[in-house]
Amino acid sequence: MTIPRRSWRGAGAFAAAAVVGLAGGVISAGPAAAHTPTWDVTCSEVTLNLTAYSSKAVNEVTVSVEGGEVLLPTTEFGREYRTSTPIKLPAHDKELTIRLVVKAGDDDKFSRNETKTAEVCEGNTPSAPPSTEPPAPETPEPSETATEPATAPSESATEPAPAPAEPSSSAPDLAETGSSSATPVIGGAAVAVLLAGGGILWSVRKRRTAQH
Repeated sequence: MTIPRRSWRGAGAFAAAAVVGLAGGVISAGPAAAHTPTWDVTCSEVTLNLTAYSSKAVNEVTVSVEGGEVLLPTTEFGREYRTSTPIKLPAHDKELTIRLVVKAGDDDKFSRNETKTAEVCEGNTPSAPPSTEPPAPETPEPSETATEPATAPSESATEPAPAPAEPSSSAPDLAETGSSSATPVIGGAAVAVLLAGGGILWSVRKRRTAQH
């Protein structure tokens, strides 16, 4: 049985096309399987699953809140890096932008700089911090039975007694109550009068006796 030459040519073209397609699929599948930075962000945590990187190069990964704190400082890894424990996000009352930076040590074209949004968790809104300012004093309402103001103190209140006046140096001397210096003279005169009287009485009696 003789096969026409046109049939051989058609079969050869088909086989060539299949080989090219298979090779292209292998080539295109090669880069897709290498350097796979898979990561996920929820309202409360971040998980990383970086695989198929070069084990002969030093690769780096960093995770941070855009405009905020660093959640995972720059960390070196080899062929892969996985978070055994999810990275916790800070409490937030608004959406956060989470940034992942991966630097491939073998070729910079495999590096990544991506962001994802962390939604607000329901029922996990942080409460406002307590105020440190003292509360404003309440203004008391006027009472209908308010007491009348106290009566002003009487003007006739006892005034303090004036201080005693100091003795004037020009005031007259008080009368002396002791013995005067003239007392001995008066006593002597009285004795002389008594003696003179006694002498006169004695002389009168003697004269009367002589007449009888």
